[in-house]
Amino acid sequence: MSSISIFAGSVYGNAQHVSEEVQNMLSDKGIQSEVFSDPDESDFIAAESILVITSTTGQGDVPPNLELFYSDLRDNFPLMNGKPFAVAALGDSSYGDSYCGGGRQFYDLMLELQGKSVADMFEVDAIETLSAEDEVVPWVESIVSELQV
Repeated sequence: MSSISIFAGSVYGNAQHVSEEVQNMLSDKGIQSEVFSDPDESDFIAAESILVITSTTGQGDVPPNLELFYSDLRDNFPLMNGKPFAVAALGDSSYGDSYCGGGRQFYDLMLELQGKSVADMFEVDAIETLSAEDEVVPWVESIVSELQV
């Protein structure tokens, strides 16, 4: 079984907390994973499978802790060659068109890099859910077999 690399994009710590809860669930199932909150391109290239859990900031932007990482991926374009990935986007639907924009940018980039999406982007609306981990952890649990190579 492969390891799952979790890239956490967080502004105020919520996506980081959700990522750690996902990691705990994976660990309980005997699945190896690592959370990256300040990743670089080499972490992405070395990943066997990728899970992005990110909030959105500004006008649908990637959180500051992943901005440089995202920019490097866009600029250097390291092809994924069918590597499995999934994206969980945390947002607030009251922001209109920018809702879950950070996640949407990552999802679109992973497709451009020729990754294999194992599920549609999962959206968690802060208006409807106070504890995003209560939705994201079961979702990841439902797709974990597809994430593992």
